Amino acid sequence: MMKSSDEKCDDVERGIKQQYIHSKTYNNNENEIKTNSKNELINVDSSSEQKLFSVNFSLGLKIVGSLIVLALASLFAIYMDNYNIGLLTAFVALLIIIFITGLNKWFYIAGVTAPRDILAVTRFIKLLLFIRKLASKNYSAADLFETQVEKHPNKICLMMEDRQFTFKEINDLKNRVSNLFIQNGFKHGDKVALLMENRPEFVAIWLGLSKIGVVIPLINHNLRKQSLLHSLTIANCTAVIFGESLTESITEIKDQIPSTMVLYQFNDDINLPTYGNAKDLHTLLSQVPRDPPAQSTFKKPDQHDQLMYIYTSGTTGLPKAAIISHNRYFYLAAAIHIVAGFTPRDIYYSPLPLYHTASGCMSVGQMIIFGSTVALRKKFSASAYFADCAKFKATIAQYIGEMCRYCLSTPGQSTDSNHNIRLMFGNGLRPQIWPQFVKRFNIKRVAEFYGATEGNASIVNIDNTVGAIGFVSRILPFVYPISIIKADPDTGDPIRDKNGLCQVCNPNEPGVFIGKITSNPSRAFLGYVDKRASEKKVIHDVFRKGDSAFLSGDLLIADDRGNLFFVDRTGDTFRWKGENCSTSEIEAQVSNEADYRDCVVYGVEIPNVEGRAGMAAIVDPERSLEIRTLNANLRKSLPNYARPQFIRILEKIDMTGTCKLKKLDLQKDGFNPSIITDKVYFLNTRTNEYELLTPEVYDKINNNEIRF
Repeated sequence: MMKSSDEKCDDVERGIKQQYIHSKTYNNNENEIKTNSKNELINVDSSSEQKLFSVNFSLGLKIVGSLIVLALASLFAIYMDNYNIGLLTAFVALLIIIFITGLNKWFYIAGVTAPRDILAVTRFIKLLLFIRKLASKNYSAADLFETQVEKHPNKICLMMEDRQFTFKEINDLKNRVSNLFIQNGFKHGDKVALLMENRPEFVAIWLGLSKIGVVIPLINHNLRKQSLLHSLTIANCTAVIFGESLTESITEIKDQIPSTMVLYQFNDDINLPTYGNAKDLHTLLSQVPRDPPAQSTFKKPDQHDQLMYIYTSGTTGLPKAAIISHNRYFYLAAAIHIVAGFTPRDIYYSPLPLYHTASGCMSVGQMIIFGSTVALRKKFSASAYFADCAKFKATIAQYIGEMCRYCLSTPGQSTDSNHNIRLMFGNGLRPQIWPQFVKRFNIKRVAEFYGATEGNASIVNIDNTVGAIGFVSRILPFVYPISIIKADPDTGDPIRDKNGLCQVCNPNEPGVFIGKITSNPSRAFLGYVDKRASEKKVIHDVFRKGDSAFLSGDLLIADDRGNLFFVDRTGDTFRWKGENCSTSEIEAQVSNEADYRDCVVYGVEIPNVEGRAGMAAIVDPERSLEIRTLNANLRKSLPNYARPQFIRILEKIDMTGTCKLKKLDLQKDGFNPSIITDKVYFLNTRTNEYELLTPEVYDKINNNEIRF
């Protein structure tokens, strides 16, 4: 059922408001996001480094001056030889100093954020020490897993459906894989792609390949034809392992696959038929020993060697293969473990695809590095999510993309709150549904994180601030080398000062997230297999000549306390009626008002009209969406400039394997009824209602007879 307007207004009052324009202020006490009508970029004549130096130098002078005044007050107290008067004098002097020098706000922010920042710094130091310890032993992923096998061989390692595998059982299968591929002539540096649906054997196979130095491109099993062939060829694969259920995907590209590429088919059991000349991997593995391969038969990988390739989602084109080294894998898994407060005793539930960083590294990594138990699922199910959590006795659950919204749209169940989940982590929980989600499903803490697979920097929400994806310290900004810099919201290009250097954004000013590149393995940028694609993600001369940073392409905003919030992807934000509109936030609100239906928002051009008009494409195969009711609710929840000018009703929408909705092709269609077979509505400014867009109306819009 559709929620009433009163309920929607209550949602807004609980803090589910939008961030639409450049300048915003966040009130974290009430979890409310307030919009500031001011829409300006503050130009800085000097470089960001000079600006930061100036601010820090000024602050330093104030602090030194304060100390001098306090010293004089103390001398006065000593002269008076009265302890109580001395304390009172020092206290009064301190108050005067704070207000006269203007440090009152700084002290307030420092006081409020100190617990968060101290906790984060402590955990970050712990993380660096842990990574250094691993580096000193030059572990590979297989080495580290074997240390956990030695500690608890009979502990449950992986669970899925009604199957359970101990650490020893996964290790035995891992060794069989290593022995088989050594026998078949595979060596250090070869590329063997893995194209399989989620199953425990998936992990054992890539661990076995990695032990002998083989690099494993993890292929999205949803890819077909050109996208699949592209993913195999850009990685220069010498072989591909594919699951029995994906035989058709391989069959479709059999004529384009190089004849030198060896095919291995993994069936559910031994001695089952295989496709064409594909080898029966399951049967072959049963015929080789489960003992570790002799060290003399293979070259052991180094911690800096490539471990796997993980592909971008392909929302804006063909997938790109991001390089993950062994130590990069360790950092990804250990960072979320230590900073978010995981423990080895936790049981993890991850219904995400194993070919993706989130599950393949951040969840499975808990098993490999810390000896935890991980529960998998073949495919995400919103209705079964918390039932699975209860079944597996999970204490930590993972989400991504639109999963939380899908869970919210399901009918209530007894397992909604009857589970052992103490923490959920992931990325993509929109602030517009955050409060309802944690309330309904009894989630005590959410560790929303942000980071790119190919990037060198990530952030985590460690204090449960609603909507925040992490933070940057206001009092210790130099500890973690990330920044938000001023950039063009359409192109993502940095806005540089007169010296050619980047400019740091002020609080409540959106900009692009960057991570400084250093020689430290945790800060190195490995990029993509395609070096030209890698070069596009790196900017130079950032804060001084010669330095460099990873450019995320995402617009973030920081409030006065340093809490970071996602705004949009660069290029997705569109300008309408003189305002910058975030597609991400409009999508969330439209979806809320459309009873959590799938929705994408994008800007479309209208001839002879400045900017781009917002268009919302909503999935409604039953045609049950009430357009008038939707419009009435949007009038209350969105500013006029943010309301979609066009609405397209879809039968379905393409989605990536990580629950991201694809919009590029929809945007290319625009609102042309001769191209689009779906129903399209336009916002008639005279009636303030959505009306059906016909070919005649389309012509009038193009001739400017209908104005917006």
